[in-house]
Amino acid sequence: MEMTAQEYQNRKGQSYKLLLWFAMISMVMMFAGLTSAYVVSSSRKDWIKDFVMPNAFIISTIIIIVSSLTFHIALTTIKKNERNGTSLWLLVTLVLGILFVIFQFIGFGQIIDSGFFFTGSESTVNTSFLYIIVILHLAHLFGGLIALLIIIYNHFKQKYNSTQTLGIELGAMFWHFLDILWILLFLFFYFYQ
Repeated sequence: MEMTAQEYQNRKGQSYKLLLWFAMISMVMMFAGLTSAYVVSSSRKDWIKDFVMPNAFIISTIIIIVSSLTFHIALTTIKKNERNGTSLWLLVTLVLGILFVIFQFIGFGQIIDSGFFFTGSESTVNTSFLYIIVILHLAHLFGGLIALLIIIYNHFKQKYNSTQTLGIELGAMFWHFLDILWILLFLFFYFYQ
């Protein structure tokens, strides 16, 4: 029995989503290992107990939450075939993603201004772990920004419509994952001393 084009698209979409789930689970395991190492390291004598997360990280957290909302709205609008709305919300998501990265680096600057360093003889275990984990998250977010640029390009090439939303769905899944991951990491660093 031969598959219809729609059945083939559905099966292809399920395969891509499964692959994305495997990738996201492996990322969670990597960050779980790093945060576990952070917890174990907190018993060291040189551990700083009064380290405070920079304000820029709070702002970047708000930005990434809003960007997740705008990506969701973009997906909702393409399902209604509202191409202009989808264009707007995809571009807003891109701008917010870039702002998130900018505020992450502002946060690094605020940490350095507070007298803490990430590497070298003046670094601390706390800040070194924070630096590694934030940079790894930013590397994954960079992948998300590239995916978003590809989605925007494909959208302007009119590859998406109310019946063909797979690319935007996959991008939104990954973006929401990065959002949730950052919120959990932020809360971990904020509350775990």
